[in-house]
This record gives sequence, structure tokens and C-alpha cells, in this order.
Amino acid sequence: MEDDAIIKKAFEENWILLTTDKDFGEQVYRERKPHHGVILLRLDDERAKVKVDVLKQLLHSYADRLPNQFIVVAERNVRFSKQ
Repeated sequence: MEDDAIIKKAFEENWILLTTDKDFGEQVYRERKPHHGVILLRLDDERAKVKVDVLKQLLHSYADRLPNQFIVVAERNVRFSKQ
């Protein structure tokens, strides 16, 4: 699927989009595409176990803050971006 179709589907179905593709930042900020949340993983180590561990920690610490945010997540930090 193209990025436009992905972000549109996520919005229409009320999903938080989880991605490693920085292009979604452009869609949210430059193109002002509506969304219900985007989590951009910026990991040095992209093995599945690392992704799962990082997401578990994110959900444990910030589950209530995830909707309608653009969030950049790395192994050691989480950044909630202004929109």
C-alpha cells in the first residue's frame, strides 16, 4: 500500500499507526493528514525482540498518552512531538 492509503486507512479505522518510515512525519506535519496517532520507531537495533521490548515499555509507561500524538521512540527515549 502507498503511504497515503495507509494513513487514510489508519485514520478511518481509528488506529494508531506504528512505523519505521519517516515519511509519515511529512504526511502529518507538512501535509496535515489527519491521524489518531503515529508511533515512529527510530531504533539502532531493529531486531524483533528489541522492537517488542521497546513497545512493551512504551505501553507500560505512556499508554494513556498515545492517542492523537506523533511519537518518536528510540531504545532509550520517547519524544512526543508538537503538532
